[in-house]
Amino acid sequence: MQDGIDHNDLNDLMPDGSMQLIDPSLPQLLTILPLSQRPIFPGTALPMTFSGQDKLMAIKIAVEQHDGFIGAVLERESDDDDYRESTYYEVGTVYQIIKAMPMGPNGMQVLGRTIKRFRKQRVVQTEPSLRWRVEYDNQPQVKPDAELKAYMLAISSDIKSLLALNPLFQEQVNMVVTQLNYDKPGQTIDVISNLVSSEKEKLQELLDLWDISERAKMLLNIIKDELQVAKIQSRINKQIEEGVNAKQKEYFLREQLSAIRRELGEEQDDGDSISERIMTMLEGKEMPETVREVFDREMNKLRTLNTQSPEFNVTRTYLETLASLPWGIFSPDTNDIAEARRILDADHYGLEDVKDNILEFLATIIKRDSVAGSIICLVGPPGVGKTSIGQSIAKALGREFYRFSVGGMRDEAEIKGHRRTYIGAMPGKLIQAIDRAKSSNPVILIDEIDKLGSGQGDPASALLEVLDPEQNDSFVDHYLDVPYDLSNVLFLTTANQLDSIPGPLLDRMEIIRLSGYIKEEKIKIAQQYLIPRQLKDHGFATDEVTFTQEALNFLVDRYAREAGVRNLEKQLRKIIRKLVLKQAETDQHTFQVTPDTINEMLGRPRFNTEKLYERTIPGVVLGLAYTALGGATLYIEATGIPAENAGFRLTGQLGDVMKESAQIALSYVRSILSKEGSDFFDKHHIHLHVPAGATPKDGPSAGITMALALYTLATDQPTRDSLAMTGELTLTGRVLPIGGVKEKTIGARRVGIDTLIFPEENRRDYEDLDEYLREGLTAHFVKTFDQVLEVALETTPSSSVSVVS
Repeated sequence: MQDGIDHNDLNDLMPDGSMQLIDPSLPQLLTILPLSQRPIFPGTALPMTFSGQDKLMAIKIAVEQHDGFIGAVLERESDDDDYRESTYYEVGTVYQIIKAMPMGPNGMQVLGRTIKRFRKQRVVQTEPSLRWRVEYDNQPQVKPDAELKAYMLAISSDIKSLLALNPLFQEQVNMVVTQLNYDKPGQTIDVISNLVSSEKEKLQELLDLWDISERAKMLLNIIKDELQVAKIQSRINKQIEEGVNAKQKEYFLREQLSAIRRELGEEQDDGDSISERIMTMLEGKEMPETVREVFDREMNKLRTLNTQSPEFNVTRTYLETLASLPWGIFSPDTNDIAEARRILDADHYGLEDVKDNILEFLATIIKRDSVAGSIICLVGPPGVGKTSIGQSIAKALGREFYRFSVGGMRDEAEIKGHRRTYIGAMPGKLIQAIDRAKSSNPVILIDEIDKLGSGQGDPASALLEVLDPEQNDSFVDHYLDVPYDLSNVLFLTTANQLDSIPGPLLDRMEIIRLSGYIKEEKIKIAQQYLIPRQLKDHGFATDEVTFTQEALNFLVDRYAREAGVRNLEKQLRKIIRKLVLKQAETDQHTFQVTPDTINEMLGRPRFNTEKLYERTIPGVVLGLAYTALGGATLYIEATGIPAENAGFRLTGQLGDVMKESAQIALSYVRSILSKEGSDFFDKHHIHLHVPAGATPKDGPSAGITMALALYTLATDQPTRDSLAMTGELTLTGRVLPIGGVKEKTIGARRVGIDTLIFPEENRRDYEDLDEYLREGLTAHFVKTFDQVLEVALETTPSSSVSVVS
């Protein structure tokens, strides 16, 4: 078989067994190219565009070998990677390419004419192009009957109406209508079909119809649908035009009315009315003289500017910002310290030392009627109530409260504002806080001050002027460019830890530490604050849900051991939400929450125990650490591997200070054991590890813990049970004081430790703790590492609080 016409196959069998004559002027085999938007109909000339190297190759073969004949077929489902794998409709149109013009490296536009319908018989080739054997629409030309003529007249009438509403194809449709040939209705129908717009599936259905009467009937329905849509669109356009005309008319009338009123003196122009409004904003305010001079100068400038000028809007915004600030407006302070204490007690459980410190500050502020020098920094783990204490202080003083966070802040302009020369310039956070508080003496809480970033400039240094009592009485924001007195503002700051706060900034603040809560305190907070609040938020009455004491013990111990109570509240919220759902599904009205209920609702406990070992073993010692999340226990593990060359390895993501502590501990233990004749460290490679390797750890307070781990490893002696310690070690064996005694004690109680070792110089810190924190604990205070050995290696404690001498 050759490409083109195979004269042996001019006649194909029809489905009923009869023969059908194939048009001898058209090829029986066609190269198929896809159409994606809509099918095309016979009887017209039109351009088409194709892209893709595989389609360009098919066009080239068709032009060079097959007289430019191709079959244009609508895709049913498209395959973007290979058009030959697409799914096609069965009926298409023969298209003869007259001219092909490249469009870039990967496209081509062809110009040709559509000739005749065809129907697919079978696929005969897929490489290098898709080819079908086809059969053509060769119905004999017959004279149209009366019904077909009626359809053609209706089509002519409707297409004229459509033309009047939608002149998009006016020239083409006019040509078709004037040349409407009733003797060749099929040709006329196909030409009009190429002009109408409809869904591609409906147009393909029209192409599939070979019977001219059925085709005329369907085309008339499509035109009537298009005519209906065109009428609706015309009506909508008319309504829009009428609306626009009405608005334009109203605009011109209002402009004329405004001009008449200005001529009569009944209305001022826009600039004057804005100036008056800004002056109204200043009523009742006492602007300093230096600021008033700047304000008046800018106001005079505003009155001379054209309202359409960009500078007019810049100046107006600046003046509105100046005028909106509460110059000379102060909230009267409450002088009742007893009421302040009541507010603090009502809002917060425990924290007696913190409340006393705060009340001392408040009493001083009230007595001297000034807050100069009073900048409080609340330091503690997340969830212990730092932000809410700030709100309570504002409530106790009767002042406005405003909070903003500087965590991650990298631009000093956030503090001191942007220059007015920049687009979108605005004041800094401090001036914004004053503006929103509508008072010159609010309580402003600067949250997360330990997480200041560094980027454009230095925001930490920018805060120095804000928090320095000697400077903030004339704080100059870059946007305002005039001084504003911040000395009456009570500044509070919060931080999780002090290490990352720059020294000059820390030096300007009074530190109040909030330690984490122990289990008993968390239970009281849950009973008095958290549970009632969550029940109210979820629509429960207080007697509808009760938590047993065992349930709260289980919840705090196994699901919420963190220093704060934020996670405890999350777990309570989750439980009460599940109870809401259960009530909706079962109509049960009262619930009692038990440990089994908690286990069922919250799943497997998050905490089992922080003890990695059931009993003490040589080389493993438990230390106490102070982290941003509060006090915690920290295991130190040491092991020795026999080796000819001694060595020392540290793991566990340790900081530089902790690495130095480990080297000091090794040197000291080697020195005391060498005096006893031990050569353990000369014959072993020592590996010291601190578990929880994903957590960075640093600080000198693990010195005696590391030394004891190395000593017990070398002497093969375990320490006493339930023992934890903290203290810095020197090369001579002295034990130096550490910080965070309260937090570390709370961390030890949380995991059931009952014997502690502290440096002697921390005795006062421990004795100042509340009795309920020390209850059940045995604390030993040591000056040297020898005393650590005496406590750690004995089997029974000697007294509840002792110093080994």
